[in-house]
Amino acid sequence: MALVPISELLQKAEEGGYAVGAFNCNNMEIVQAIIAAAEAERAPVIMQASQGAIKYAGIDYIVAMAKTAAEKATVPVALHLDHGTSFEQVMQCIRYGFSSVMIDGSKLPLEENIALTNRVVAVARAVGVSVEAELGRIVGTEDEISVTEREAFMTDPEEARYFVEKTGVDALAVAIGTAHGRYKGEPKLDFDRLEKIRSLVKIPIVLHGSSGVPDDQIRRAIELGVRKINIDTNIREAFVEKMREVLAADPNEIDPRKILGPAREAATEIIREKIRLFGSAGKA
Repeated sequence: MALVPISELLQKAEEGGYAVGAFNCNNMEIVQAIIAAAEAERAPVIMQASQGAIKYAGIDYIVAMAKTAAEKATVPVALHLDHGTSFEQVMQCIRYGFSSVMIDGSKLPLEENIALTNRVVAVARAVGVSVEAELGRIVGTEDEISVTEREAFMTDPEEARYFVEKTGVDALAVAIGTAHGRYKGEPKLDFDRLEKIRSLVKIPIVLHGSSGVPDDQIRRAIELGVRKINIDTNIREAFVEKMREVLAADPNEIDPRKILGPAREAATEIIREKIRLFGSAGKA
């Protein structure tokens, strides 16, 4: 199958009341794990690459691996840019064949975020690529911020309505209490805020920083309209922990295949668990 835009996958998720998993890939083994999990669960899947992944693997390698994976897959696969922060970088991804892009202007004042997002939407629409944008800031777990400051970073429902009206994006990432990286305590999502956003915004909502969010909170977020859920940290943890286990059992092992193979299987397992949690198993 050819790569598909996320708008196609999220529209079906909207109709079916489930969420599609968006899993970050940095290397071949993780690409293979994402596809193996999606195939095993018969689920649509979003493979996404961050700026860090593109810098590490190279954009041509990322696209080649994703396209190969999608062509061999019997489930729908999207290739999505995660947190693109400049117009130029987003354009580069579109030129290379990404089927979906995220333009993250969340650090900009509202009108500047709208202007940047509109520039991206104008080009992406013309070539059938879908666009995700972000409103409110999803901070890192390492950021030292107080409760009141965290509140200030969260998405304002009325601004979300205005933003979507002015840009016509396909999906909107909102800040409702999740964070990137490993959580120090248990995250508490602001469901009242999510409900309010959802009542004003009629497009799929995206939840970033979802590794480590308890299952019951994820299920509630999906009930309230979240249709794309990003997972990265949980995959890294499973992958690296399995590598450590293999090397601890045999410190003299020098065959990368014997170290990375089991790590790939561990990543596949955690991705399968997330797909089942998101309700997208059997939806391909």
